Amino acid sequence: RMYEELLKSLDLFSPEKRLRGARSLSSMAASIRFSPAARSLFDEPLGIAVQGLGPRQQVTLRASLRDEAGELFEAHGRYQAADDGELDLARCPALPGGSFSGLEPMGLLWALQPRKPFWRLVKKDVQTPFRLQLERLFLRDGVRRVPVREGRIRATLFLPPEDLFPGIIDIDGLGGGLREYRASLLANHGFATLALAYYNYEDLPQDVTKLHLEYFEEAVNYMLQHPQVKGPGIGLLGFSKGGDLSLSMASFLKNVTAVATINGPVSNTVIPLSYKDKIIPPLTLKQQHTKDYDDNILDFSDASLDPFQVPGNQSLIPIEKAEAHLLFIAGQDDHVIKSEYFATEACKHLQAQGKENFQILIYPGVGHCLDPPFFPLYPIGNHPVFQKRAVLGGELMAYSKAQVHAWPQIQAFFHKYLNDNYTALPSLPSKGK
Repeated sequence: RMYEELLKSLDLFSPEKRLRGARSLSSMAASIRFSPAARSLFDEPLGIAVQGLGPRQQVTLRASLRDEAGELFEAHGRYQAADDGELDLARCPALPGGSFSGLEPMGLLWALQPRKPFWRLVKKDVQTPFRLQLERLFLRDGVRRVPVREGRIRATLFLPPEDLFPGIIDIDGLGGGLREYRASLLANHGFATLALAYYNYEDLPQDVTKLHLEYFEEAVNYMLQHPQVKGPGIGLLGFSKGGDLSLSMASFLKNVTAVATINGPVSNTVIPLSYKDKIIPPLTLKQQHTKDYDDNILDFSDASLDPFQVPGNQSLIPIEKAEAHLLFIAGQDDHVIKSEYFATEACKHLQAQGKENFQILIYPGVGHCLDPPFFPLYPIGNHPVFQKRAVLGGELMAYSKAQVHAWPQIQAFFHKYLNDNYTALPSLPSKGK
């Protein structure tokens, strides 16, 4: 296997020492303690404490990371130690003047920002950890990563050790390729999770003029036939375009039991979708409806038509046909699509049809991206359709709190509807990998 080293460093500096050459306090008597251990899963809370400082000594903690592309992410927090010389980030609030302030024990992770503008932290090789004088893992001991090349399917399956587990297919947004970080983290919590590519990956089409729901149906059947996947149905987790694909799967395919969609449309978008003799056209996008957000940055939130206001709109997904339980997760500050409006109107539509199979979670201050806990905010990126710099939205503090709330909600949703006999996995051992 190819391993690319990802280094994260934590340094402590006393303000007066920095003026004399930035001598690191880690070379003095100070020491850093992590709990529960120096090896933990990426989405688990981590305790950070510093011992051996002077009484009420002011220090700056700095964290840095280079991703697989070599781009640097940095964060720092200003603190004052307690009277006994200990600095516990769970008890000592960060002072103003750093990347964050207030009582934020995980701030040094979720506040990481790229030195290169508009760069997103995405973990590509989930078999290697991030290191911060510790390891932040994406795979629990015993979880297997299995490349899948069955028929047309191009994917990666993450399997917890032994036994039967509920199955989930994770479908990402536009841009193509295969992202595994969300699926790998879900597998650590007792799910057999398939990260599914659908274009621009290996021998899949690089550009698509039409998507075929039969491809996704093949993925559902693959999961249900796997000896470690508990039936009779599976779950779907879709982000952005993956959200409307998941809703289409639930509306037209059998054996879909639960769907969680994160900032996803409720109409087919961008690419026509076919199933058997039916074609669902995409919702029209109007680039002329974009707004200037800043220099060379555009706001595309008004670029798509309202699918609920277009007479005879054929792009609207017939979600009333879905027998699956549906969880709509929406950020109020989404500037790519009007996620809150779409989710709210979808629930009204279902309710008018006499349906009760839906839940909705709306998060203030959350933009288009909502990753698992402690991933940094990604407020500006490239629009995958118009290929222009776009505001995605999101506020740093609100985003970090929404991550911590939404991630266990997603897990609980899938466990409730896919797993009758769920037992939490044991805590991660601290032995080396």
